[in-house]
Amino acid sequence: MNDLLTRHLRDYLGVWPPPAPGLTVVGSELRTTPSWDGSVRSVAGVETTDGAVLSVTPDQVEAVQALGTDLDDIGRQLGAALGRPSWRFGRGIFRWSESPTQGDDPGVWLPADDPRVPEWLRPFNGDVLVALVPSANSEQPGAEEVAAGVGRKQHDAAGHELAVVTEPGHRGQGWARRLVTQAARRVLADGAIPIYLHAEDNLASARTADASGFPDLGWRMLGLFPGQEKANNDG
Repeated sequence: MNDLLTRHLRDYLGVWPPPAPGLTVVGSELRTTPSWDGSVRSVAGVETTDGAVLSVTPDQVEAVQALGTDLDDIGRQLGAALGRPSWRFGRGIFRWSESPTQGDDPGVWLPADDPRVPEWLRPFNGDVLVALVPSANSEQPGAEEVAAGVGRKQHDAAGHELAVVTEPGHRGQGWARRLVTQAARRVLADGAIPIYLHAEDNLASARTADASGFPDLGWRMLGLFPGQEKANNDG
């Protein structure tokens, strides 16, 4: 396993790799502090084919351990046990890459507050990668618009999660794959491991990840989400 990935998950969850087969519930102060976007994620976890780590706030460890040892059973009870009965436990596909697919560099890195950056990219903590193309909706000569973009969720120095969106009207042209590989090479050059998460049913995002050199090794991210919200990228 990549040393950077191990370092990131150890810092992010509190323990890594899983110390034993099955589920390990740990408490981490990170579950009480703001994450990359300023929000607090009181539950986080990663499941592998060898075991899983579920990280909660230190005061919740005993309550979660009392729910049992089966992750699916725990998931069905977790929201209620933590005082959030309307929230739902969910899984997403967890991928990373040490060798992203080779390709061109069609994007430009811009500060997140650059006026050309679309609203959805502005919350990311760091510069963002965008593909600029001639605008089809402007009469101004030389006007450009963003065809697609990638933001980096810089969780810590060792782990940067990529999120990609292709704007309507520009899909099906390979922008997502090209930008993800470019961003992944940048993350590796910065001394971190690029991570890519997406919902199980997001087939477009799965195709982007596969084509970009982020294999599905059977790992899943774990979380507690309002309603039916899921971890998602849009390829």
